[in-house]
Amino acid sequence: MLSETELNVLEILAGDARIPAKQIAVMAGIGEDEAKSIIKKLEDERIIIKYPAMINWDRVREDTVQALIEVRVTPQRDEGFDVIAEKIYSFEEVKSCYLMSGAYDLLVIVEGANVKQTALFVAEKLSTLENVLSTATHFVLKKYKQDGNIMDGGREDDRLTVS
Repeated sequence: MLSETELNVLEILAGDARIPAKQIAVMAGIGEDEAKSIIKKLEDERIIIKYPAMINWDRVREDTVQALIEVRVTPQRDEGFDVIAEKIYSFEEVKSCYLMSGAYDLLVIVEGANVKQTALFVAEKLSTLENVLSTATHFVLKKYKQDGNIMDGGREDDRLTVS
């Protein structure tokens, strides 16, 4: 179980991973050395896995396609979903893989150069795996908001101010 201070440091880093330890220390009400020590501990325990930049790739390149694929599978005896999930997330095209509750078992997020390449991945690699019962592919047409961030700045708020 993490301490309140450790959770606070995580929340600060989740908001902006580029904040220096000195500023994190001030925001968390701790010393800079303690902030560095907490960050190192969280990295060593793989609670902090990576410090990614969030990039709006739609503004940079238009030639990639992202798809969300619902996958129904037969779980393995004594291993559950983990073995088949590992086979799926090992493909280079797979960016994320989640175990889900509901109508399907795994949600797989895939990126490809175009719709055809992504469709071929599903048809030739994913759906042919042993224990995959069915897939349903949904192509992302436009991202409005990702991880709490509005991707294109949104609309201007034209409502009247009430005081």
